[in-house]
Amino acid sequence: MTAISKGIAVAILHVLIVLSLGGKLLYDRAHRPRVWVRTGSIDPDLPIRGRYVALRLQVEAPWFSPNENYSWTAVTLEAENGNLVARKSDAGTGLSISSWRNPRSLSPNPRPGPVFLDESVLFFLPEHASFPTIHQGEELWAEVTIPKKGPPRPIQLALKRGTEWKPLTYR
Repeated sequence: MTAISKGIAVAILHVLIVLSLGGKLLYDRAHRPRVWVRTGSIDPDLPIRGRYVALRLQVEAPWFSPNENYSWTAVTLEAENGNLVARKSDAGTGLSISSWRNPRSLSPNPRPGPVFLDESVLFFLPEHASFPTIHQGEELWAEVTIPKKGPPRPIQLALKRGTEWKPLTYR
């Protein structure tokens, strides 16, 4: 086998690997559940990675108590009644949750805040797209696909003000 034919074989192998990954992502998007999720903090830019938004996704976890330590409890994610729900898991999924509380609260049992996934998910923006300004009373939401394993994959973003939705487009 000559060096050129070896190079072509390696190039074909690389193309097949990329196509298989793309096919898996497209299959998941078409067949796995999707939900709209309210997001927490965002990080609009990091020069090393390019233009993206790091989203913390809010989840429902009725079993979660912020007074106990669940920082490394494994969870799995499911779609239930249009919501993203975290369930305790014995498997090492790499996903965990936490609750935000006001650290300056004088109450010995401060009211817990929303529960978020500890791991942020990334939504990449086109190079020249402007990041939307979020005004008071608006919330940033993300439509996500829930894969069998790993964190949710964001598909699109929207701003919500009251009951009005404004999907964001980046063209």
